[in-house]
Amino acid sequence: MRIGVIGAGIVGLATAREILRRHQEFSLTIFDKESGPGQHQSTHNSGVLHAGVYYKPGSLKAQLSVKGIRRMTSFCREKQIAHEVCGKIIVATNEAEVQRLRELKERGIRNGLTGLRWLNAGELHELEPHAAGLAGLHVPEEGIVDYKAVCCCLLEDVCSAGGKFMNRAKVLGMTRRGNEWRVSTTAGIHAMDYIVNCAGLFCDLIAELAGVPREMKIVPFRGEYYQLTPKAQNLVRNLIYPVPDPSFPFLGVHFTRLIHGGVEAGPNAVLAFAREGYSKSTISLRDMMDSLLFPGLWKFLLRYPSMCWEEMIRSFNKQLFAQALRKLVPEISENDLVPGSAGVRAQAMLGNGTLVQDFWLVQRPGAMHVLNAPSPAATASLAIAEYVVNRMTL
Repeated sequence: MRIGVIGAGIVGLATAREILRRHQEFSLTIFDKESGPGQHQSTHNSGVLHAGVYYKPGSLKAQLSVKGIRRMTSFCREKQIAHEVCGKIIVATNEAEVQRLRELKERGIRNGLTGLRWLNAGELHELEPHAAGLAGLHVPEEGIVDYKAVCCCLLEDVCSAGGKFMNRAKVLGMTRRGNEWRVSTTAGIHAMDYIVNCAGLFCDLIAELAGVPREMKIVPFRGEYYQLTPKAQNLVRNLIYPVPDPSFPFLGVHFTRLIHGGVEAGPNAVLAFAREGYSKSTISLRDMMDSLLFPGLWKFLLRYPSMCWEEMIRSFNKQLFAQALRKLVPEISENDLVPGSAGVRAQAMLGNGTLVQDFWLVQRPGAMHVLNAPSPAATASLAIAEYVVNRMTL
């Protein structure tokens, strides 16, 4: 059987690897428009190993992130990839957040996490001396990792098992004749028996090329980070996260120690005017109009007007960004922040303006489409791959 995997991000690579682990006799080709693997969401992130404490019990995110973080840390040990299980602290800064933090602890236990520890203010400050907070939750299974190295090792495994990687092979169209797909790319036309769409930021468009109606759209949100200056890095030991506000759709800014040194602060969440719009000046007319003509986006903006406005203003105002960070670490000042990296989240949105909260897969004859796999998909990628392959009719 000839398998075509579209997208060489971490989920596509892990899925290709899993297929070949089970079916060594298959011919498998990964198509990607870039020159190398993992060029977008997989490496444009904070490099955190997410354990699944935030996600609704029973959801795919909860199941696959808990299973996935253990698979990922084992994979990193096996491949000698830089990683560290350093733990994370979720900080409650007022009484309402303390109650929600208790609920988060129960959620984490239901999701199967181990070692969760409630922290009073004194215990919190022992672990993170500069963090604000009335209470905290220590999540010891979380950590940090080099996802670029993970992608490279996954691709090595795919190629060692006989898979092919076609770079600079942008998919332009797909037609199905009988049981065969004709995949048209910038590197030629290829016949496939089965396709797996792991195209991330472009997954909805790829699915549409394969004849799947767009029940949702990918609306790109850019997350912008600052890095702490060397002088300020002692303010953060590991990972400091907020208690989520249920009235807002995004988590909020937090602090992350990076695997190769430094501390990152952010991200915000602002509408990007290109699916790969990593800077404010990057604009794709096609992507921008695709978002602006989508009724769901306007319903989303009307549902969260203050949040959207505040996120946009903070994007242009470092002082306001520092103010948001001071909720977690009061000693942070504007002078402690220097511009850092940015990522774009491939967030699926429905026509009624709600964000798709869980991973979303759509199966069709001869095809599997992964249509919503934002964070924690990098951490969960090996578990997502197993889940996808288990459901493929090969």
